[in-house]
Amino acid sequence: MENNPSPARAVQNAVEMRNITKTFGSVVANDKVCLMLRQGEILALLGENGSGKTTLMNMLSGIYLQDSGEILICNKPVTIRSPKDAYALGIGMIHQHFKLVDVLTAGENIVLGLQGKRTLNRREINQKVRQIAQKYGFEIDPTKKVYNMAVSEKQTVEIIKALYRGAETLILDEPTAVLTPQETTKLFDVLRMMKAHGKSIIIITHKLNEVMEISDRVAILRKGEYIATVETAATTQQDLTEMMVGRRVKLEIDRPACARGERKLHVTDLTCVSREGVTKLSGVNFDAFGGEILGVAGVAGSGQKELCEAITGLRQLAGGSILYRYQKDAMTIEENIAGMRADQIAHRGVSLAFVPEDRLGMGLVANMNIVDNVILRSYQENRGILINRKKYRPICEKMIKDLDIVTPGLTTPVRRLSGGNVQKVLLGREILSLPQVLLCAYPVRGLDIVSSYRIYSLLNAEKEKGNAVIFIGEDLDVLMDLCDRVMVLCGGQVSGIVDPRTCTKEEIGLMMTRVGDGREGERA
Repeated sequence: MENNPSPARAVQNAVEMRNITKTFGSVVANDKVCLMLRQGEILALLGENGSGKTTLMNMLSGIYLQDSGEILICNKPVTIRSPKDAYALGIGMIHQHFKLVDVLTAGENIVLGLQGKRTLNRREINQKVRQIAQKYGFEIDPTKKVYNMAVSEKQTVEIIKALYRGAETLILDEPTAVLTPQETTKLFDVLRMMKAHGKSIIIITHKLNEVMEISDRVAILRKGEYIATVETAATTQQDLTEMMVGRRVKLEIDRPACARGERKLHVTDLTCVSREGVTKLSGVNFDAFGGEILGVAGVAGSGQKELCEAITGLRQLAGGSILYRYQKDAMTIEENIAGMRADQIAHRGVSLAFVPEDRLGMGLVANMNIVDNVILRSYQENRGILINRKKYRPICEKMIKDLDIVTPGLTTPVRRLSGGNVQKVLLGREILSLPQVLLCAYPVRGLDIVSSYRIYSLLNAEKEKGNAVIFIGEDLDVLMDLCDRVMVLCGGQVSGIVDPRTCTKEEIGLMMTRVGDGREGERA
C-alpha cells in the first residue's frame, strides 16, 4: 500500500481546523489545536486519555461548538453547530458505541431521521444500500434486523448510514475495538477502497500497529495541545509513543515465567439462560491456576459478561458447578460456589475479586471520593453505624503512590478523574482485598498506552504472587503477549483453550467466529 498521498490529492484540503480552543469551566480540553485532513487520505489521530481527541472530533461532527478558532471545509470557512450541519457539509462520525434501533432493519436504520414521504419505499432504499455496499466492498443484507447482527455488521450499517447521507469525510472512533482480526482486515480493505474513491477518513485508535498499517499520516495531541503531524512511512511506533507522552516508553508487554500453582477454580458445564429464555452460556468448562493469567477472547456478546457475573454470584445459573479451592487450617478445601449470591460468596471467606467493565456504574460510585469507594469493599466489617474513615486514609494514600494515581486529593469525586486513573482506583481497591482469584473484564478498554501498560504490570504482579488472574480482553495482540493461556468463547461456548506462544492470531480469530472441537495448549 502506498502510504504517501499523490501530489494531486494533497493540493486540496478536505478539512482544516485552525487554532481550535474548547474549555469546560476551568478545564482546557483543546488549546489552539490545528489539524489538516487531505482529500483522499486516511489520517490517524493519536493521544493519551484526556488529550482532547474526542472533544476535537465532536466539534468537527457538530456535537460541540468551539470557543475560538475556525474550521474550513474544502478551503471555505464554515460554522458547525449540530450534527445536521456536519452532514450538510459531508462529515459523518461513526462512534464506538453504535446508535442503532435494534428492532429495525439495516435499511430502516440507514434512512432513519431523513426527510421523505409518509411511506417508505423499502425496495428503493434497499437497492440504494446495496449499490453503496457494492461500490466500496461492504457485505450487508438491508432487510436484516439489527438485533440479529454481529458487531461488524452493525458497524457496516453505521458507515453506510453516513455514506447514504452523502458523507465525504468520515470519522471512526476506535473502529476495531471489538472486531476479530479477519473483520479488521475486511474493514481496512473497505477503508482503502473508500480512500481510492476520494473519501477522507480520520481514525481515532490506540492500536499503534493498526496506525502503521492503515494510515497515511498521524496527528498527535498531548494534554489538549497539538504536537505534530507526521508521515506514517517516516515514523515508528516508538517515535509515536514518545510524541504522545513526552518521554520514552517501553512498548514490550512482559510475560514473567512463573511455575503453575495449584488449581484455584474448576468450572464444569456452566450454563446460563437469560430471563427471556435465551441461552447465554452453554456447557463452559475450564480451570484457572495460580501463577498464570488466563485470557478470555471472543467477539462482543459471546458470553463474556455472563461468565463474569456467573462466577461472581451476580447471575443465576441454569446448570454447572464452580469449585473454588483454598487453604484453611492446613487443609485444602474445595467448595462449590455455584448458585451463591455475591454476598454469600464473600461471607464464606472466598478470596475472589472482580473488576467489571462498567467502571463508574457497576465498579465505583462516581460521586464518591477515593476513600469512600475503597470503604465500599469492606464496609460490612465496620461495627456500629459510624465508619472510621481515618483508618482508610493511609491505605488510600499508599495506593495512590504505588499505582501512580493522578488526583487532586483523597476527597475528589472519582468521576473527575481520567479513565486511566479511575481504572487504577478500581483495580487497586480490589487488589487491597488480597484476592487469590482476580477477574478483570476489559480493564484497559479506552485507556492510553501508558495507563494500559501500568494495568498489565499490576496483573503480572498478582500472577507472580501465585494468584490466578482471569483477563477478559478485546485486543488479541495483548492477549497473546500477556496471557499464559487463552480461552476462546463463541456464542456462549468454549471453542478452544490454546497456548498463545504456539498459536497464531488468525487461528484464534477463526475460533472466535465458529465453535469447533477446540484444542488445549501445552500448559492446559
